[in-house]
Amino acid sequence: MAGMTSSERPVLNRRLAEFGTTIFAEMSALAVSTGSINLGQGFPDTDGPEEIREAAVRALRDGRGNQYPPGPGVPELRAAVAEHQKRRYGLTYDPDTEVLVTAGATEAIAAALLALLEPGDEVVALEPYYDSYAACIAMAGGRRVPVTLRPHHEGGAATFRLDLDELRAAVTDRTRLLLINTPHNPTGTVLTREELRAVAELAVERDLLVVTDEVYEHLVFDDAEHVPLATLPGMRERTVTIGSAGKTFSFTGWKVGWITAAPGLVSAVRSAKQFLTYVASGPFQYAVAEALALPESYFAAFRDDMRARREVLTAGLAEAGFEVFRPAGTYFVTTDIRPLGHTDGFAFCRALPERAGVVAIPNAVFYDHRAEGAPFVRFAFCKRIPVLEEAAARLKSLAD
Repeated sequence: MAGMTSSERPVLNRRLAEFGTTIFAEMSALAVSTGSINLGQGFPDTDGPEEIREAAVRALRDGRGNQYPPGPGVPELRAAVAEHQKRRYGLTYDPDTEVLVTAGATEAIAAALLALLEPGDEVVALEPYYDSYAACIAMAGGRRVPVTLRPHHEGGAATFRLDLDELRAAVTDRTRLLLINTPHNPTGTVLTREELRAVAELAVERDLLVVTDEVYEHLVFDDAEHVPLATLPGMRERTVTIGSAGKTFSFTGWKVGWITAAPGLVSAVRSAKQFLTYVASGPFQYAVAEALALPESYFAAFRDDMRARREVLTAGLAEAGFEVFRPAGTYFVTTDIRPLGHTDGFAFCRALPERAGVVAIPNAVFYDHRAEGAPFVRFAFCKRIPVLEEAAARLKSLAD
């Protein structure tokens, strides 16, 4: 700006001006300062399988991955990802041209959006959305167009549902890409096969690319079914599917994610990814390759364990007076605070540590339409059952 010194000019560029310190950093700091139980940020408080930790140690000791790994990822992990997709979903991918390893799913999202968007392109995303979506769309010069998942009550159960007519109406001639997250964070919604079929038909009809964030693919409960969008007619060649080891194996700090897609899409994403981290997580890639080959009994036990944790927390939240939206997937549960006499999730979450010794996240941070998310608050149940029981006991004070 004319006449301004460098110290007076805005530091953050205009595309990112709306993004400051994340709510996760704020609430985690509040948890530490108050000694509260942190059910805000979604990381487990136990490590994953011992044999997979030992695989990482073995890779370190054997000198595998201590230097730069190959740009696309170590061959063992790319092969394991391809085998996982084939074994579970019948999707066949070439490990050499159709799999790319990333520094977690967050980098995969960033690289995909940077690679596939031109300035001014519109991205239709399900709202509420993981907070990095908005920032990555902005960095790519795109324009986000939210389609809101809305509360739905049927048979005494509270859930969030996608309005397919609203989704279709959001697509314009400027739409380049659909950004789909299922199982969905933060609502716990798992899109049904019928809903995904409608999404696929829309993408084919309007010739859209689709990026699907499926990091919670192994955490679906009850009668819910995870259906990769790429399995539906016309979708394999236009879909970038994102997966992650962090959520499935409880090693979030390892930052190992991946994409699977047609060769042209993988090549485009790799072109962006190489200028982000270039490579990452070398020894951990070998360990994750072994993790993906674990028997089905591991995945079933992991799912059953998280289901039990869900039951403890949802029961405690209901007893405390929240309206609970029972999640069909992920390890988050969304609640409505209005039965407790509150309407502002930000104020509620900032006061909750002092009131009850528990930290949660206001869902409004995941919305463009902040008023839509104002009365909703998210809790994570990926904690040990005694921790969840203690949190539930503390929250009971809200109902007194």
